[in-house]
Amino acid sequence: MIAVDSSVLIDISTNDPTYAQASYDALRDAIARDDVVVCDAVVAELCATVDQVEATLDAITALGIRYSAVAEQAAIRAGIMQRRYRDRGGKRERVISDFLVGSHALMQCGTLLTRDAGFFRDYFKGLKIINPAA
Repeated sequence: MIAVDSSVLIDISTNDPTYAQASYDALRDAIARDDVVVCDAVVAELCATVDQVEATLDAITALGIRYSAVAEQAAIRAGIMQRRYRDRGGKRERVISDFLVGSHALMQCGTLLTRDAGFFRDYFKGLKIINPAA
């Protein structure tokens, strides 16, 4: 199963001039290969960036992307990883949703489609990353 990070969906939904096409192509390839899901944090982040929330969610569903809630153990790991990040001197730019996305992908999916590959590789060892910007 492949989890999708909000960065990829926001690229597509906002038609980002730099990343939209690469993100769309990577998402299309992921859908052709495996089941693709979004977690709670991704849905919330996406809804915070678009004006047409229902239309955007309908488009995601039409693509075949399913919703997959963050399991309790993944949520616990997200909290532990954020604490580790802060203990290592991490700035407030990383919020709990980043850690929820990573924990969900690692513990429930195995693969994450994201443009934020460096962060997720650093904090979620063993998580396979697909980076459309690479």
